Amino acid sequence: MFALRKAGFVARAVSAGQKRFLSIHEYQSVNLLNSYGVPTPKSIPAHTPQEAFEAAKQFGSTGCVIKAQVLAGGRGKGKFDNGLQGGVHMVQTSPEQAQDYASKMLGAKLITKQTGAGGRICNAVCFPVRNTSWCLSALQVMLAERRDPAHEYYIAVLNDRTTGGPVLVASSQGGMNIEEVAAKDPSAIITTPIDFDNGLSREEALGVAKKLGFQGEDAESQAADIFINLYKIFKDKDATQIEINPLAETKDGAVLCMDAKFGFDDNAEFRQPEIFALRDITQEDPSEVEAQKANLNFIKLDGNIGCLVNGAGLAMATMDVLALHGGNPANFLDVGGGATPETVKKAFEIISRDPKVKSIFINIFGGIMRCDYIAEGVIRAKKELSMDIPLVVRLKGTMEDEAKELIRESGLTIIPFDDLDEAAAVAVKLAL
Repeated sequence: MFALRKAGFVARAVSAGQKRFLSIHEYQSVNLLNSYGVPTPKSIPAHTPQEAFEAAKQFGSTGCVIKAQVLAGGRGKGKFDNGLQGGVHMVQTSPEQAQDYASKMLGAKLITKQTGAGGRICNAVCFPVRNTSWCLSALQVMLAERRDPAHEYYIAVLNDRTTGGPVLVASSQGGMNIEEVAAKDPSAIITTPIDFDNGLSREEALGVAKKLGFQGEDAESQAADIFINLYKIFKDKDATQIEINPLAETKDGAVLCMDAKFGFDDNAEFRQPEIFALRDITQEDPSEVEAQKANLNFIKLDGNIGCLVNGAGLAMATMDVLALHGGNPANFLDVGGGATPETVKKAFEIISRDPKVKSIFINIFGGIMRCDYIAEGVIRAKKELSMDIPLVVRLKGTMEDEAKELIRESGLTIIPFDDLDEAAAVAVKLAL
């Protein structure tokens, strides 16, 4: 089944279709942590190779670490499209080395296990765009001081369905894939429920630090302060996730957040304008950004059959049926229950812009959605966009008869069907 073979795409489509869970760059996360008194290694952003050179000089003979600012995991093991291996490098010799790395990173695309083959461009610094909460980006890398860890830990604050509230997730096995740790040794994961209103008590935070094995009362106290303040950020900023991997106890006795990953609930955008002003739309697919502006739930896939469906469940079923007939969907697109002819037309604009799309399959079950609105949007798109891509339409439910009559009267080449299997088979055939 397509939904099984493409599980990652579908899971992302269902969740991202309704919630976008904003992510921010590492250097932005560092600024947020520091604003709450959470310690991190000293770091400096750089927009140009020359700025990287000047920043590296500030770290002196101890050297530094240069990190590409890309919204994706696995940066260290990634590869740039210009051949540079890795998005994280030690600068050990001279500022010129940092300058060289920056010149190869800035403006290049980093390909990791999370970005797909297209990769994501290395940039990050945000300038607010007038009349929106989004931002544009300028090229940027981050240089951070080198601190030698004596031990690395994993820390996260998350919402937990089992407890029905936030939890602190911790492990003494940090600096590695936490999913693998949980699979191999579940006992290595410590989960502590957090009182939503009051947060972690000092006693609870110290208890977690002791279980993790921090060396000495001072290190335990530093770690406890970090746990308490991470939850304050989580609650104050409407976060969905704060992940620190690793949290390091350094050889000189400091406890520092060495890397940070944040996620924020997009339903809270109206309460968090400063956070959402950090959004970097250059890290997102342009068609997905455009679709979101039109309140369309759209995820780009890699096939050649455009899909326009209402409802996430029906959209997944539609992709399954196309796959059963040998087809490959080009997108997940749920127009929702409140679509209008205008939003349907916008959906067609986005779908037809993909050069891979060879046919479009419209599969609508009209409950809240009116089929005649879909028909009007299809007809308008066909006329105004001068579309020559074959359209296969299956409309069932509210205002179905009226919709079919509109299509008949239009005189346009729109192929109607009542049977789902027949419609999918034709859409696949037309895409060959």
